[in-house]
Amino acid sequence: MAALEEEFTLSTGVLGAGPEGFLGVEQSDKADQFLVTDSGRTVVLYKVSDQKPLGSWSVKQGQTITCPAVCNFQTGEYIVVHDHKVLRIWNNEDVNLDKVFKATLSAEVHRIHSVQRTEPLVLFRRGAARGLEALLAEPQQNIEAVIPDEEVIKWSEFFMVFKQPVLVFITEKHGNYFAYVKLCKSQRLSKYTLLFGKEEKSVKPTFTARVDGKFISLVSLSSDGCVYETLIPIYSSDTEKIQKLVRALMLKAVVSGGARHGTAITILDQDHVAVLGPPLPASKECLSIWNIKFQTLQTSKELPQGTSGQLWYYGEILFMLHGKCLTVIPYKCEVSSLAGALGKLKHTQESGTHSMPHFVNWETCSEYELGSCSAGESRTPRRKKMETNLQPEISGSKQLLSIIKKDSEKHIEVELRKFLTKSTPGFHTIIGDIVTGLLGRCKAEPSFYPRNCLIQLIQTRVLSYSLCPSLMEIALEHTDVQMLQLCLQHFPDIPESTTCACLKLFLSIGDDCLRDININMESVFDYSDTIQDEKKEMEEQTEVVQNGFSPEDSSCSNDNQQLSKKLKDEAKGTISFPVTSCPVAPKRAALLNAVLHSAYSETFLLPHLKDIPAKHITLLLQYLYFLYLKCSANATMTLPGISPPTLSQIMDWICLLLDANFTVILMIPEAKRLLLNLYKFVESQISVYSELNKIEASFRELQKLNQEKSSSGLYSIEVLELF
Repeated sequence: MAALEEEFTLSTGVLGAGPEGFLGVEQSDKADQFLVTDSGRTVVLYKVSDQKPLGSWSVKQGQTITCPAVCNFQTGEYIVVHDHKVLRIWNNEDVNLDKVFKATLSAEVHRIHSVQRTEPLVLFRRGAARGLEALLAEPQQNIEAVIPDEEVIKWSEFFMVFKQPVLVFITEKHGNYFAYVKLCKSQRLSKYTLLFGKEEKSVKPTFTARVDGKFISLVSLSSDGCVYETLIPIYSSDTEKIQKLVRALMLKAVVSGGARHGTAITILDQDHVAVLGPPLPASKECLSIWNIKFQTLQTSKELPQGTSGQLWYYGEILFMLHGKCLTVIPYKCEVSSLAGALGKLKHTQESGTHSMPHFVNWETCSEYELGSCSAGESRTPRRKKMETNLQPEISGSKQLLSIIKKDSEKHIEVELRKFLTKSTPGFHTIIGDIVTGLLGRCKAEPSFYPRNCLIQLIQTRVLSYSLCPSLMEIALEHTDVQMLQLCLQHFPDIPESTTCACLKLFLSIGDDCLRDININMESVFDYSDTIQDEKKEMEEQTEVVQNGFSPEDSSCSNDNQQLSKKLKDEAKGTISFPVTSCPVAPKRAALLNAVLHSAYSETFLLPHLKDIPAKHITLLLQYLYFLYLKCSANATMTLPGISPPTLSQIMDWICLLLDANFTVILMIPEAKRLLLNLYKFVESQISVYSELNKIEASFRELQKLNQEKSSSGLYSIEVLELF
């Protein structure tokens, strides 16, 4: 259930709203304070709870503010641009903007974006973007043109996605729309063509967006009065190719299709959107909240004085221009449920608002229109006496299966994602049918490889190897190590031959190929800090001792010392394997860890391990030896991290590799040093355990003595002597 609370007006005596309203409302570094920028010369800082301004700043007569003021959350300072190129920075203590910091830039600014946990980003009109610090270091630096001359930026937003700043902006050229996604850290820029209807060429749509997993969910309010969703990938596999993105119908007829102005939309949460505009051609403008999951109008408020078609929201507050006043409307959205969507929950109605279960006319919806009515459970009509009828879900799955047979990969991905958001009886069986359909088409059409769809299905944790045995086979053919890693993590019944095939690929693939692949790194610990500490310790002492073991321990036999000296001479000019450095890159280590975690039978695994090339066996042994040393250096005999390999897994794999390939490894000169180190290390561990066994009996007796003694009070000192 959603509700609009009583509105109130902020003082607007110092603000001047132009014909198109305000330039913007932005969050300050204080949760209750907001920066409001008018379309002329003034920026005002408001404290909403007190309904009063805390400060006001204006540029000189003749100057015009050209983009909304924002707050730098890292410093608490405010930033604004006037006359397109002049940037000003000030704080609460400053009074006159003419006397604050000024930087004149070499190109016109479209917008400054600022979010928590990163520096502000300056977006220029030609599509280039710069971090504030880099821009202030050289204000007159050359700013490149990213978009063609006739393209114009219509909308932009800035997100933090897994600690990665991501910029999204929409451009328009001759009625055609394009989306750009820029990963600010890697400077990767992807361009997409947005396939809108022909009606958008005459009346411009309005946009809003949110992060949805690995996608940007771009929501647009179209000129036909409907709300559409377009999923834009954040991480594009091919930044050189301009991909086409289709849109899916989200809500039908939320505002009048003839509305030419005064419309806006914003996303409140994953289930609710706020829409501004007239619901009927002859009606006055309204602010309404819709439940997109259940296709219902939750609440509505009439706006008799009209609006500018601008809507901002922060937290649980909506800002809008009602008449000529900046109006604040608090709202509440409860967790989406069918009872709440139908207005069946008990709640208190606020005066001036109308809360109603306004239903979509299902009869007017086409059977299938780019993922509209029948695409998910929330869009399935629930008629009387049909609560237990499963026909809507069954028809929805059949519809998806028919799409899989003929539609594009992107369209399938969009519809699959919508299907997976619902709870369907027989879900396991339907998922099996879907993956079978996808894999069948992969075999029939070699160019068809819907990896994003397959990854979504794997992450449901419903699949197993026996349910789709050709999945990993196809992933191996495409060298898709990300998908293979997911399969190894989620499938409990992978045969040993397939496990070894994955292992061969993980050991042979080049580091250059792994660099741009998104791999789960939870099982890998960054040893870069510990390496520096170990290097310092090695400079201070002549030997390294781990669990009582010294590589040059004097207790070793003379034969071992002679053999060690001989091997040093033989290995002259070859690569050595220091304890402090991992022999494989972090991404390769994550892949190898997935193999170490997989289940196997020793009898069936050994024959396949013999087929792995000797150099790859040596590399894997070096990595296992490195992990073993790291375990041994830790008092708990474990590796740090979320799900690292266990000591038992490491030792088992070392034994398996030596059992399967000992003769071959023995003939490789580069592996002799590694074998000697393994031998000496195991010998030292046996020595340690032998000494521990000797004193085990003494500890048992001490334990008995301690149990026989009565309590000695809160504090005591006892001396125990060992003979």
